[in-house]
This record gives sequence, structure tokens and C-alpha cells, in this order.
Amino acid sequence: MENPDTDKSNAKADSDMPRDSNRPDLDLEDTRNIISESLVIDSNDLRRPLSGLHPADFADQFEQLTPEQRETVIDSASDLITPDVLTELEDEIVENILPLLSAEQIADAITEMDNDDATQIFEEMEVRQQAEVLGALNPLDRAALQASLSFDDETIGRLMQREFVAAPPFWSIGDTIDHMRATGKDLPYIFFNIYVIDTAFHPIGYVPVSRLMRAGINETLENVMEAQLVTIRQDQDQEEAAYLFEKYHLISAPVVDENGRLIGMMTVDDIINIIQDENKEDILALAGVSDAGLADTAFSTVRSRGPWLFVNLLTAILASLVIAQFDYAITEIVALAILMPIVASMGGNAGTQALTVAVRALAERDLTSQTAWRAVRREALAAAIIGVIFAVVMAGIAYVWFGEPMLALVTFIAMIINHIFAGLAGILVPLGLKKAGADPAVASSVFVTTVTDIIGFFAFLGMAVILLL
Repeated sequence: MENPDTDKSNAKADSDMPRDSNRPDLDLEDTRNIISESLVIDSNDLRRPLSGLHPADFADQFEQLTPEQRETVIDSASDLITPDVLTELEDEIVENILPLLSAEQIADAITEMDNDDATQIFEEMEVRQQAEVLGALNPLDRAALQASLSFDDETIGRLMQREFVAAPPFWSIGDTIDHMRATGKDLPYIFFNIYVIDTAFHPIGYVPVSRLMRAGINETLENVMEAQLVTIRQDQDQEEAAYLFEKYHLISAPVVDENGRLIGMMTVDDIINIIQDENKEDILALAGVSDAGLADTAFSTVRSRGPWLFVNLLTAILASLVIAQFDYAITEIVALAILMPIVASMGGNAGTQALTVAVRALAERDLTSQTAWRAVRREALAAAIIGVIFAVVMAGIAYVWFGEPMLALVTFIAMIINHIFAGLAGILVPLGLKKAGADPAVASSVFVTTVTDIIGFFAFLGMAVILLL
């Protein structure tokens, strides 16, 4: 049986059919030339060369166009922006072109999309256009879309597919196959498992399609099903769901409501997108920047990066205040000004290394409250060993450079101190932010850099005052 709230046709099957057999050697560069030349020569001829392209290829080249060129394509041949193309486009491009499409065209596209893709497209619209599209949808599709939007952003309830295949345990393989054939147009576009449910619609197992096809026609689902079932809650964060897929090597998982009833499913193709988005988000957050897409302007880029740079400016001023407390020492021993940035820089790089490893371990659930102390000890010991190694190297360089044994000793001690604090900060800062409920990837780098700068300057200049003045 299928989800009774769903009545969608399998219109996406067209995307897997052969494309324009007369253009078998059409590559991405050809696509770019076709679009660009057609816009210059005769925009009315766009459909003929471009209608045979795979949606991913068309979307890839459509994104490379200027906003004016994209508008020309839509004005001349809006039917080229198919549901498959819309799902392939980057979010910022979709947001820019949706106002150029009619509410009826968008509603038709949403009807043909999987529920998760439809929700994502709908979120990119302005409020006025959302109301128009909702009015153009049929009642069933409108209800499904509104149900998805009722969940918080980045939760499984918003991303899941509401179409699935489920059957009671007493059905035979033959009964299941006959039922799927009879209701083929209502089946999900892609599915890997048939979920076995009890009388209360709770999932109790699953049968992979591959096992279904190999089993005898009179075998019951209960006899061939896999009882070890990993379920995902509808209110679960998408990152947690991605972790379950990775941990248990899933290709599909049922989604249940607060009562444990089967209401949808997640498939591996959706999870791959989540993993990519989460990894990209963490990488950008570590650098304190946001993604700069093709549709972003210089002003929007400045607006997203400026606040973090301002925070960095404040921390740099704080580090400079430490230096100012030892200005008399720098005046008397100019060599301090030459060696001081090296000590701070080495500590900063060591802290960043420890931070990157810690944030990644937190994301993969390898760094937990049970393993935190062991990880802290490991980083402290590693930092101390690395500090000693590079302290010896840098002390030797300082001695050869300036010929002052005590200056070399100051450099040696400061390098070790700063490396130890850098290693500890690299792991303790993200752990502290995680415990406080903040995202470790967003703010950790600012705090770690501040610690390494202040400790580096203070240790180096402080030891110089003690030993040299």
C-alpha cells in the first residue's frame, strides 16, 4: 500500500530516457556555445539545440550565464526550465529566476517533483508568489507541501519523501508485486525497500527490492524481511539523519512520527546532498565566511564577510594591547620584534590544526563526553612534542641569526608554551562551544586565534623581560 495522502504521477521518468540521439557528442563546452550563440543570433531557436540536453548539463551551463542572459532564455523558451532542471539548479539561481516564471508553471513543476524537492523550490519564492503557487496547486499537493513546511528548517519532516511502499507481513511476494503493478503510477520515483508494517502502521521490518525479486512468489514478506530496522524521527535534524545513514550503511530509511507510525522515507540520494551541504557549511564556517554563489554581488559578499572581519579586528587589537605592555623591551631589543611574529604564527597554525581535527571529530560523533578527556590528553602531549621539536629549530635559527644565547632560550621557551596552549585551545574551545549549545565550526577559529596570539606574545615578551632585561 502507498501513502494514502499522495497522488502524484511518475513524470520524472522522462529524465532517464535517451536524449537527442542526433547530438551524441554534445559536451559541456558545446552547451555553453549553443546558449551564448543562440542568445546573440536568434533566441527563438533555443528549443531545437537545447531540448535534448540532460537536465544536469543544461542547469550547469544555465548557471554560467549572466542574469540578463538567463532572463532572455526564460522569455524566449520558458518551457526549457523543466522540473528536472529546477531541481539541478543552485538555490541562489532558483531564487533569481522564480519571479520570471508563472505561478501555473511553477505549480505544474512542483506537482511533478518529489516532495523534498518541491519544498526546497517553494522556500526560494517570495511570500506573494508562494500564495499564488499554493492557489494554483490541487488540494492534495497543497496539503502535502504545507505539511512539509510545518516542520522546522533542516529537519527530516521538511526533507522526507512522503511517497513510499508499505505492506502487511502476511502478504506474499506475489501479492506485493501485483499490488505495485496495479498502482504503478502512484509508486515513488525511486525506492529501494518495501516496508513491512503492523496493524497500527508501525514499521517492523523491510524487504529490499533485490531480495523481493529473488524470493519465491508464495513466500510471505514476514519470512524474507529484515527485522533490524533503523528509523528516523520526523523532527530529527538532517545532520543526525546523515550520521545514521553513514553509521549503518543505509540506502533508505523509514521516517516515523511521534507515535512511531510510518509517514515517509529518506533515500541515499537526498542524504548525499545533506552531507555535502553540511560539510560545505562547516568548512566555510571555520573561515568565518558564507558561500559566494554565482548570483551573489560584491555588496552581498562584503555584508557576509564584514562582521567576522570586524570581530577579528577586535581580537587583533586585544593582542596588540599585550604587545603594548612590553614596548620598552622591544625598544631596547629590536630582535624581539623580528622573532615575535614567528612564535605567534607557529602557535596559530598548530591551534588551527587541532581545531580542524576536533570540529570534524565532533561532526562525526567520534569526539564525545566519554572520549573527550582522552582526546585532550592526546592533543596536549602532541602539542608539547611538536613544540619542543620546533623550539629547538627556532632557537638554533635565533642563535645563528643574532648570536645571543639568552635570546635563543627565550624563543625556545616561548615556542613550547605557545604550542601547548594552542593544542589545548584547539580542542577545548570547540568542546566548550558544543556543550554551550553553539556551533563549534562557526566561532571556534576566532577564539583559538585570539588565545594563540595573546599567549604567544605574552610568553615571548614576558620571558624576554625576565631573562634579558
